[in-house]
Amino acid sequence: MKEFIDPHRDVHGVEPVCKVLPIDPSTYDLHAAREADPAQRSTRAQRDERRCGQIQQIWDENLQAYGADKVWRPLRREGVEVARCTVERLMRRLGLKGARRGKPVKTTVSNPGAAGPEDRVHRPFTAGRPNALWVSDFT
Repeated sequence: MKEFIDPHRDVHGVEPVCKVLPIDPSTYDLHAAREADPAQRSTRAQRDERRCGQIQQIWDENLQAYGADKVWRPLRREGVEVARCTVERLMRRLGLKGARRGKPVKTTVSNPGAAGPEDRVHRPFTAGRPNALWVSDFT
């Protein structure tokens, strides 16, 4: 929402734009203040920023091959209390992935030109109106 309001605030003002959009002007002001001053952000957001730097450093030092488990262990050795799922979340946010061995597994190769299964019922399944509810009869 903030990305939409910023270009239009000089022409229309914040409150009229927020009145049309489902957002309170105080919410916009709070978000703008947090963006301008990182000290006003939540404790989790501040902690995540610090941890992102540590995770990026460990990942780079190890030839960009470590996954979340192997990044999590050095963090714990350094005394950083962090859950493994948090490391996974932050690595996903940073776009970091560990090296994978082997070829990717392809379980299905579809052929859009192949014929589908034959129609054994021979009934015309066409809707009489939009959003019609279909009920099956197995008698």
